[in-house]
Amino acid sequence: MTTTEPTPDMASNAEIIGRHDANDLAEILAISNTDVHATIRSVADNADAIFTWDYDKGARKPLEKLYEKAKTSQWNGETDLDWSIDVDQEAVVAANAAAGLGISDDMDLSGTPFASWGDDEWTQLGVESQNWMLSQFLHGEQGALLCTAKIVETVPWIDAKYYAATQVMDEARHVEVFAKYLNTKLSGTYPVNAHLGLLLDDIVEDSRWDMTYLGMQIMVEGLALAAFGFMHQMTTEPLLKQLLRYVMSDEARHVAFGVLSLKEYYEGLTTAELKERQEFAFEAALRMRDRFLQQEVWERMGMSPKEVIPVIADLPQRQLFQQMLFTKIVPNCKKLGLLDAGDGWLRQKFGEIGVIQFEDMADTGEEYEMFALAEGEAGSGAPA
Repeated sequence: MTTTEPTPDMASNAEIIGRHDANDLAEILAISNTDVHATIRSVADNADAIFTWDYDKGARKPLEKLYEKAKTSQWNGETDLDWSIDVDQEAVVAANAAAGLGISDDMDLSGTPFASWGDDEWTQLGVESQNWMLSQFLHGEQGALLCTAKIVETVPWIDAKYYAATQVMDEARHVEVFAKYLNTKLSGTYPVNAHLGLLLDDIVEDSRWDMTYLGMQIMVEGLALAAFGFMHQMTTEPLLKQLLRYVMSDEARHVAFGVLSLKEYYEGLTTAELKERQEFAFEAALRMRDRFLQQEVWERMGMSPKEVIPVIADLPQRQLFQQMLFTKIVPNCKKLGLLDAGDGWLRQKFGEIGVIQFEDMADTGEEYEMFALAEGEAGSGAPA
């Protein structure tokens, strides 16, 4: 990339996400899932499968190290998790409330849709929120399963193909354990959120192999790693705590895979090519942020999301959770040079949605070892 390249015009919010104001609640809620009863979803994969005849293992040392680490970090979701643990969802809801994760008792709810609510309604909201959150994690993990298989097909480097193949196994395991937890320990499931579904479609449909990396390894997996870390820290439910600990040990490698691969590739891109990656990263950030409005939960409880969400949108706990989701994404985008390319366009955009303050946190290319399972931890079958 030369220093004399003119800075290309960046796309507007309307061109990227279909609305002028990124925070327009009515426009966000206008996007909904129209095929909630479908069991199959077909998405066109426009990429070419790439063979390489260069089998020189270790040409990219960081990827080789990651591959060797993955070989010795496999675990079995059937035998390494203690599925004999009973899960009392209402007790989990009560523990979350005691930890200050819900609406404060001293908040004035008069004149709001919550004015007539009692303990039963608040408990049901907590149960539905658990079901919804774990359902979306499940759908995201299947997205990662498909996208990583696509990376095996499309990336031109043998070291990357080797590692991506181990991640396919990881993602299958994640789909398996989230599905089992939902079906045997919780009380209901939800279809894929529309915003998450649109993002997964965009990632799969793009023909460029690095966009699969950016969308899944950096954005979706980066957010998942942060969300899993938050839930692992806060939950008192031992089986979920153990499950998340195991999944996080894999997810950190997955995000590192994206950082290590794209850092090299992006150094050779033009300003115009980096612009496209910046715009895609911003679109992905908004799609993932918007999904956490959990409009499907409010609808299932017979409430209007347009009336409910403005009441809870400014709750400090909710704002903190939404911001913390970006603690991995922002430093990883900085590591890749995306924050300041194009006169700092993505930096400005992340500032507008209130997450730029995380830019100097550790990027996952450096910290994945700290998430690794300790020796003897895998196979213990005991709560973490």
